[in-house]
Parts: sequence; structure tokens; C-alpha cells
Amino acid sequence: MFRNRKVAGQQLAAKLKSYAGRDSVVLAIPRGGVPVGIEVAKSLKTDFSLIITRKLPFPYYPESGFGAIAEDDSTIIMRRASQNLSRVMIETIIKNQREEIDRRIKVLRGGKHLPEIADRTIILVDDGIAMGSTMRAAIKLCESRGAYEIIVASPVASPEIAHALDQIESVSDVIILLKPKFFKAVAQAYEDWYDVPGHEVLALVKQYQKESQP
Repeated sequence: MFRNRKVAGQQLAAKLKSYAGRDSVVLAIPRGGVPVGIEVAKSLKTDFSLIITRKLPFPYYPESGFGAIAEDDSTIIMRRASQNLSRVMIETIIKNQREEIDRRIKVLRGGKHLPEIADRTIILVDDGIAMGSTMRAAIKLCESRGAYEIIVASPVASPEIAHALDQIESVSDVIILLKPKFFKAVAQAYEDWYDVPGHEVLALVKQYQKESQP
């Protein structure tokens, strides 16, 4: 178990040392992935940004979802999970999440574009991987933009999800620190767990940019 996301990020960074010195960029999935990704970027001295992906939530159970969408419209739909939803409902949910992605790009990334991805080592970071759909959407975006290699990194995920991500052809490496046999939720891996607010994300990014300036 990790004390908090910062400590988890430091431990994760130690496992990613071999990627230091490359033409790398750490892309964190907000909001929970940002405190983790910041620590990785600090340690590896890489570029850092946020990659915006959103779960496609069930209308009657928003804590769970049937897929995910990334900011370039790369979409993952889990067919079995979505089979009881009408096409109209699915399209409505996708539209709503696209709007939320646009909002987050403006608020959390200041409206800026993603850094250049083509021919670079991309390290995708989240604070934990539950179903894996948001991470898969992020992977799909990086594939479409010509990443040289894609590294998936997270403090915790189930053994099944870790294995599934490792089977994706475009993914060069999957670094997961904890793989609980009885995985229920990302929160179980942290002593200090809370929903990271937007103002904390902005403060962390601003501080990183200040510290990384030559």
C-alpha cells in the first residue's frame, strides 16, 4: 500500500529509470494521475503534460463504464458491457464526454495542444488502472500520432488488466508496482485517498513548469 500519490509516483519513477535521457514525455491522465506523473517526470527530467481521456459512464451507474474516449476522439467501446444501451444513448454519452474533454483541455491544460508525440517515447501514467478503458484510449491516441514507443506505468492494477495491456502490440512495456489478486478499486492501494481537485492539478503543473525551467 502507498502512503499517497506522491510516494507512489516516486516509487514508480524508480522503476522507469531506464527511460531517462531519451526523447521522452510523460503524459498523465487527470486528475488522479497528475501527482503520480509529476514525480515520474521530475525523476526522469522529461517533458510533462496531461492527456485527456474520459470514461463512458453507464447512465444508471456512473461509477462504472462501458468504454472511454480520448481528446482526439480515439474511442474504446466494450461491446459486451454496452450491449444493453441503445445507439442513441451511446452517442449521447459520447457527446457529453467530448464536451467534458474540451472543458478539461481549457481548464487543466490552458487550452494548449499536446506535446509532439511522433517518434518519441511516451510514458502514460495514471494513479491506478481499473477497467483499463481510459488507458486504452490514451494508447490509441499515441498510436495514431506515431509514438516511437509507448510505456504504460501505474502504481496499481489487477493482474488481468496488466496482462491485457501488455498484450497490446503497440505497447513496449507495462510497469505496475502492485497487482492485488483481489482487486476491487484503485483506492484500496492508498492510505491517503481522495479525489484530486482541479486547483491541485493546476498548482502541481505550474510548480513543475517553474522548477523545470533552465
